[in-house]
Amino acid sequence: MLLGRPGCGLCEEFEQDLARFAREFALPPVDKLDVDSDPELVRRWGLDIPVLLWEGTSVCQHRLDREELRRLLRNR
Repeated sequence: MLLGRPGCGLCEEFEQDLARFAREFALPPVDKLDVDSDPELVRRWGLDIPVLLWEGTSVCQHRLDREELRRLLRNR
């Protein structure tokens, strides 16, 4: 799940990088969620976005960590 905010340039860049990564590895699209849609998400993440969650755990924040994602894919 990708947490971000509409109009956030960093979130848009992260989303584009993630889409390229997903195409490269033939992965399904990642669900996106507006962090402002839930008060608990705002409390937890606030301005510390974008964040990619893998099974509920943060695996990348602010910038896509391609190496970490590759490691996770190898181990799944």
